[in-house]
Amino acid sequence: MGMKALLLASFVLSLAITVANAKVGLAVYHTHNTPSACYGNEDKGSYITGVSKDLWNNRGACGRFYKVTCIGGANKAPHPCKSQSVTVRVTDLCDSCAGDLNLSQEAFNVIADTRAGKVRVRYDPA
Repeated sequence: MGMKALLLASFVLSLAITVANAKVGLAVYHTHNTPSACYGNEDKGSYITGVSKDLWNNRGACGRFYKVTCIGGANKAPHPCKSQSVTVRVTDLCDSCAGDLNLSQEAFNVIADTRAGKVRVRYDPA
């Protein structure tokens, strides 16, 4: 197998693994950062998220990082997505959220217009 073919095969395999790990869901945002279920009053920065019970895994999600990309609106807000992704750290459980991820307002603002309130996202382990 030639070098070009080997590089192409490696790229296709890495792309397939990335797509296989990606999940699609809903994201909302919050305006408070502490205390959190994972870290109490310890500040973990501006780009954080709470996760739904399905992702929580009995605190197993604490400290996990996700790369989050807006893929569409979840309500009547026209074209809420921005062209950027954001990487967030899981710091909290959000058992009453209307989404899979409860992003900090700062993180949500990177990927979408906050006036939308809720958006469809793709989130990949980072």
